Amino acid sequence: MLSQRWIESLVGLFLIFAIITLSMLAFQVSGLMSLFPDKSYAITASFDDIGGLKVRSPVKIGGVQIGEVSQINLDPVSFKAVVKMNIHNQYNDIPDDSSAGIFTSGLLGDNYIAITPMYNTSFLKSGSNIEITNSAMVLEKLIGQFIYSLKNGDSKGDKDAKK
Repeated sequence: MLSQRWIESLVGLFLIFAIITLSMLAFQVSGLMSLFPDKSYAITASFDDIGGLKVRSPVKIGGVQIGEVSQINLDPVSFKAVVKMNIHNQYNDIPDDSSAGIFTSGLLGDNYIAITPMYNTSFLKSGSNIEITNSAMVLEKLIGQFIYSLKNGDSKGDKDAKK
């Protein structure tokens, strides 16, 4: 028969193993840590406005995630947002004349980058820059423009009514 101390030690080791395993599972599910990260290459694109784009936002082609945003910086000369993206190596045949745009998942969802492939026969590689970009459509700006246009339309109508 096993001694009481030996049983308590086994239970303690089991609990430590369970805590480590559950912690690793939580990090894996949350996407904060990957035990076997995919091989990828980095590309960049400059945008006038990135809206609510964040690091780790998805990069998609045709709705399929092909990578993620790894870094967002501000270019001190042009004052554009420079977005660095890591693209999985299996997607190494993206034409280098492709365009990138920032879109929203649903009406109020998270932003993501959508790459639209073009027809060139040379492909993006590590360090490439996407030249053709479309900035994010920020809902607050659109609402502000709509309200401003309504306000200007009303004042114009008031002038016509006074004549």
